[in-house]
Parts: sequence; structure tokens; C-alpha cells
Amino acid sequence: MWKLKRKYVNGSSAHNRFVMSENIIKSSILNPLDLEKKALRKRMRERKAALSAEEKILKSKRIFEFIESQSWFTEAKVVMCYWSLPDEVITHDFCLKWMKLKTLLLPRMVGPDIVPVVFDGQLVKEPTLGVEEPQGELYSQTDMINVILVPGVAFDRYGNRLGRGKAYYDKFLHTTKALKVGVCFEEQLAEKIPTDHHDLPMDQVVAF
Repeated sequence: MWKLKRKYVNGSSAHNRFVMSENIIKSSILNPLDLEKKALRKRMRERKAALSAEEKILKSKRIFEFIESQSWFTEAKVVMCYWSLPDEVITHDFCLKWMKLKTLLLPRMVGPDIVPVVFDGQLVKEPTLGVEEPQGELYSQTDMINVILVPGVAFDRYGNRLGRGKAYYDKFLHTTKALKVGVCFEEQLAEKIPTDHHDLPMDQVVAF
């Protein structure tokens, strides 16, 4: 529970203190759906932490070998991927390979929004979150993207996705008609993901 440290010197201080405390209590209480998502994220963090570096490398290799064998990928001209974080399916070799053969896009954060950028091999560390982001030119033709490979904390057999809780991808994916393919380790598959009206399911999920 948050504690508000503030002094009041006028006659309305008691009322103000009550109203502000009430607002703090409301903001700190999660609804049942958010609590369920929070618990699932914790479970998935534990599962991913149990994977060795060798297992992550092998599973990532199998995931991208499968993707590269699919017609929806081989026929695609514009593909959006992501530059993986340490707990995600590893994309670095895949991105460096396919940037030479297709128009390969990576996400860049601009405020609260994902903006697709043409990947040219150049990355810079973003100062707020400390993640590496692409430095290529912005790609505004989202209707031209054929396939988007989407990371996630968890997926289920209905294509539902659980993200990190910021809704960055949910907002972006609503702007494109591209084939949406979730990628994850099989340890990240859940029986059912709790969803609300903001969540957009994947067209396919690839997991090994």
C-alpha cells in the first residue's frame, strides 16, 4: 500500500486526505483479470528461468527452421520481427540473415507506441528501458507488411497472447492486416490466457 506523506494546514485537510487516500487505494487494487495475468507472468518467468542457455539456443533454432520452411514466410516480401531480450526466443541470427534477403522490420518505441523500422544491422541502446533498438529508416506502409513475428510472455492454443503488460503490441497489431505469428518456447504455452477486449489473438503460434 502506498503511503502519502503530505502536510495540511487548512480546514479542509481532513477531507482532502480522505479523498486522496481513497484514490490511492483504488489505483493499487488490481481487478481479477489483472491478478490472473500477473500470476501467469510470474509462472512463466519461473519456467523460462529454468531453461539453460543451450536449451534456448536449440529451441530458437528449431523455431526459425520451421518458420523458414513455411510458404507464408518464403512468399513474404516484408517481414517484421524483433530483437530478442535475454528471456525471449533468440532472433539475432535470423534477423541478420534475412535483412539481406527481405525487407526486415524491427520495432522501435516512440513514446508509448511501436513504430516499424527497416533493419540495416545498426542498433543503439534505448536510454529509458535499456534495450537495443534499430536505427534504420521508419517504415510507414504498415499495410504492406506480410508477416509479423510476435514475442510474448505466454500463448494458448486459441492464439491468445499475454504480453508484458504495457499493451505496446496490442495497439500496434490493430493497425495492420499482416499474418500475426506468435513465437515462444513450449514452456510458455498455457492452457488458457485471460483476455479482454483490447487483446488481439495471433493467427498462428510456433513453439518448440
